Amino acid sequence: MIESKALSPALGAEFTGVTDPLDDSFVHRCAEALKWRGVLLVRGLHLDDERQLAFSRRLGEVVALNGQEIFPISINPEKSRTAKYLKGAFFWHLDGTTDDVPVMATTLTAREVAMTGGGTDFASTYAAYEALPEKDRERYASLRVVHSFEAAQRLVNPDPGEEELAAWRTQPTHEVSLVWRRRDGRRSLVTGATADHVVGMDPGDSRALLEELLDWTTQERFRHTHDWAVGDLVVWDNTGILHRALPYDENSERLLHRTTVVGDEAFA
Repeated sequence: MIESKALSPALGAEFTGVTDPLDDSFVHRCAEALKWRGVLLVRGLHLDDERQLAFSRRLGEVVALNGQEIFPISINPEKSRTAKYLKGAFFWHLDGTTDDVPVMATTLTAREVAMTGGGTDFASTYAAYEALPEKDRERYASLRVVHSFEAAQRLVNPDPGEEELAAWRTQPTHEVSLVWRRRDGRRSLVTGATADHVVGMDPGDSRALLEELLDWTTQERFRHTHDWAVGDLVVWDNTGILHRALPYDENSERLLHRTTVVGDEAFA
């Protein structure tokens, strides 16, 4: 019998007793839990790439990143061609904020884990929005924010050379509402490392507001930390769950396999 329990009061559900992740009833429970709990965990499932892709396709359309439907996550250059840029994952972020349609959900499976560190933090911007005082909801309602790859990379390297800066700026920027409304009416805060500036606001005031907002959304009461074990499957709703990797050694064996699932609701 499949059972579930909350990972924390604000977010998350852990499923136990899962023998077939492609079972229709389990996939339906996942889709519903993902919508309202944001992060799903099944420990020790040990999905191979084929099964991870099959499960992901039950949730939605899987897209290829750099031509790969299964994307390796590692900061070890021997394991990942994008290891250098993946260091930005140590900062709170949402995926796809510079895309026209953001990532709906992400799946990760643990192939190797770090001896020390390497967990993943999650924070619910749905729960954070719902806990805001009414005056702050009114304050944020009309604000728009420009997101960029450059903003996230500057957290890794605050003083880039001209060539690196030019490479960052080949990536698109995207302007979205600070408060996003899902079709069913639930609202989240679109923030994180890619949030570059608030449109029409003094740069200093803009930076202060974005930092204040990130501090609010990543409070302990809106968070959960997952400590990886080999075989774990974690899925999260990227439209309202910030995430970040916790520090680990670059030469660590840590390797996660990721799939990216897109929906049809755009941050607007």
